Amino acid sequence: MFSQSFLQLNTIFISILIESIPFVLIGVFISGFLQMFVSEEMIARVIPKNRFLAVLYATILGAFFPACECGIVPIVRRLLLKGVPLHAGIAFMLTGPIINPIVLFSTYIAFGNQWDMVLYRSGLAFIVAMTVGIILSYQFKGNQLLEKGKMNTHHHHHHHSKGQSFKSKFADMLRHAVDEFFSVGKYLILGAFIAATMQTYLKTSTLLDIGQTDITSSLVMMVLAFVMSLCSEADAFIASSFSSTFSVGSIVAFLVFGPMVDIKNTLMMLSVFNKRFIFILIGYIALFVLVGSLLI
Repeated sequence: MFSQSFLQLNTIFISILIESIPFVLIGVFISGFLQMFVSEEMIARVIPKNRFLAVLYATILGAFFPACECGIVPIVRRLLLKGVPLHAGIAFMLTGPIINPIVLFSTYIAFGNQWDMVLYRSGLAFIVAMTVGIILSYQFKGNQLLEKGKMNTHHHHHHHSKGQSFKSKFADMLRHAVDEFFSVGKYLILGAFIAATMQTYLKTSTLLDIGQTDITSSLVMMVLAFVMSLCSEADAFIASSFSSTFSVGSIVAFLVFGPMVDIKNTLMMLSVFNKRFIFILIGYIALFVLVGSLLI
């Protein structure tokens, strides 16, 4: 009744979803937890004044904030409003979705329990975030937020009042986690579907032809990462399905570029930052990820 290729698409689609959903769930709960129990003031206080240290610090902080790139833009916006410098906020935004335990663990699992992909991915992400953060610190003054960025600040966060009981905080955390799971889930399902479709209908030979030269294969994988807009907690499973056809470097490009820039977070950034700033930011990220992937 169904064609062979449709069944194959279905199989790939389901397997991507099944592998990635647990990671998304964990991520959503942690980000809900952080939102309720860790205040941005705490973070703003610990960021050093020195720009190099600030960027380094924010990059390392990102490692303790297992947020998916879907949830990190609002966090960064609040950090900037609380006075965290732009270069630190951006470094945090870029590494948070990559260098964190859940994502690294999912990468480890997805690539057959091997550490090399995990090291490449986190290493390149770290270097790109540091470089971009430091360049931005010289290039931009001010936090680059849109003035009309006052939108939804009064959004259910003002009840962060001290007197809030643990129980109501916990209920908030659950509500936040559920909301986030559904908003993330939509994108995940779409991403898994696009990935499955591509893998089913794009002939491997076409991909291989594109994947012949390093530059085009990295660019193709970066465009893919952008278009598929996967959740960083799940993208490794999808990337690993390309590993037979694409070079290690281009897969690393996919794994680093995607969480930093994709359709989802570009739209989110456009609602928060000045356009010019975003284009410059994306340009830097694309350049450094490309160069990095060619060196791997």
